[in-house]
Amino acid sequence: MTTSDIVEARLLRDDGEQGNAPQRASARFMLRHPAHWIALGFGSGLAPKAPGTVGTLWAWVAFLVLDRWLAGWPWGVVLLASVVVGVWACERTAQGLGIADPGAIVWDEVIGFWLVLWLVLPAGFIVQAVAFALFRFFDAVKPGPVGWADQRFKNARGWRQGFGIIIDDLVAALCTLLLIALWRFAWPA
Repeated sequence: MTTSDIVEARLLRDDGEQGNAPQRASARFMLRHPAHWIALGFGSGLAPKAPGTVGTLWAWVAFLVLDRWLAGWPWGVVLLASVVVGVWACERTAQGLGIADPGAIVWDEVIGFWLVLWLVLPAGFIVQAVAFALFRFFDAVKPGPVGWADQRFKNARGWRQGFGIIIDDLVAALCTLLLIALWRFAWPA
């Protein structure tokens, strides 16, 4: 648990009272509720180092597996449902951990990178790897609009908390897609 997680936990309030004492995400915590399974990326968010990167890698593999059965508009339905369920799961898990936006919650990375892959594929491994690197850059560094989206809902409560956890990754996905579109326009295959 980082210092910023502890500071966020002190800011987190539930009906005017101090939120839950901050706790570390664990397999035991994940098993307590289906929302935790989802928000923690089915365990990928429990990685001791760089859980956001591990969650994004999990999203990449999961997308490639699921893409065998989903194509086109069904992916759009899955993404929309993932956002709706994700708002609930991320809010519930953050409240359970007592931290406004815990690093172990990686469902936001999953949704963001699924959006990128949905709109970039079919593409070769190099384009997918560039998309991965760009998405991780935008998500980690949070330049410009990504940082604005992150701060906009930083200490929200209720469903807005879950939405706030997800929105900056959706903006990171859009920034990634914009750069890939410019790259492909400038250097067509």
